[in-house]
Amino acid sequence: MRYVMLTIVIAFTLTSCSEDEDNDIIPTENTESSGTPTVSTSPIYNVNFEANITYAEGLSHESLNSTTASTIPLLLDVYTPINESNNRPLFMFIHGGAFANGSKQQFAITEIGDFYASRGWVFVSIDYRLLGDKGTVPVEWAEFAESLPVSENDKASFNAMYPAQRDAKAALRWIIANSETYGINTDYITVGGASAGANTAKAIAVSEAADFTGEISIEVDPTLASTNLDQTYEIQTIIDFWGGQGVTDGFEAIYGRDLFDSQDPVLYKAHGTSDFTVPFTSALELLSIYESIGVTMELDTLMDVGHGDFEATLNGKRLEELAFDFIVSEQSLVVE
Repeated sequence: MRYVMLTIVIAFTLTSCSEDEDNDIIPTENTESSGTPTVSTSPIYNVNFEANITYAEGLSHESLNSTTASTIPLLLDVYTPINESNNRPLFMFIHGGAFANGSKQQFAITEIGDFYASRGWVFVSIDYRLLGDKGTVPVEWAEFAESLPVSENDKASFNAMYPAQRDAKAALRWIIANSETYGINTDYITVGGASAGANTAKAIAVSEAADFTGEISIEVDPTLASTNLDQTYEIQTIIDFWGGQGVTDGFEAIYGRDLFDSQDPVLYKAHGTSDFTVPFTSALELLSIYESIGVTMELDTLMDVGHGDFEATLNGKRLEELAFDFIVSEQSLVVE
């Protein structure tokens, strides 16, 4: 059924709406880096913000998979609580924008970053290659995109999904490689995003380590050598704001393997009933998938809310507060 509906899912996914001073790292002194991290319900820490860190490189082609390509830096921002802890949970966030636009420094995301870092998390917001960058795509992925009965622009957007996943995985591997620098406890990892970013977050969380990387050889894309391929990670929690399943459905259609299984991370999802970009039925579909694999998923239904509304509330709580409650509960974090 999901394969039959793929073209419809892709059409909704690809029309997802666009979402609209560097400091030195504060050294930590506490050597305690094990055990359950402690976070706060209130913003008790000042936040150190470090912008535009290069986490890897990627190829940008003149046209799809052309031999003429340039190497571009891939950037992320880090929000760190100014405290003495070396035992901090991680939240990596991926912006939306239909795989065509968007920014890691969208105002709503910077607010979420400050929210979590001021309460004890290391929050990382990433950029990734977009449609206009024409990142390297596996031959089978490009051939499948060409077979879809959608516009040429939507085919290009589908192709842009692949380097987005590759880059998001590279960003998380960079974080793992630098976890001691930022005092991160890698047993407490959350990945999340909005719209296309949530689509991506789900895909990197439920896929295997080699997926969205191993389909391209380092000979074809030498920039893979810059992506910390020796690092591994295990994601505990996914946060999904109004994202679809176009990436995971596309992967299944191309490679014949369902990415969802009983070992997947728990998931929190907020989705509006008046979302006509990624319809609310997508949330119900995901809930059905999670029920079938026996993994916890909490769906917060935002009545009469449309796509991309970061100001939405439920029972008097904003989205970042609702996600906070879910992460704390599912990861059994210590709260002060």
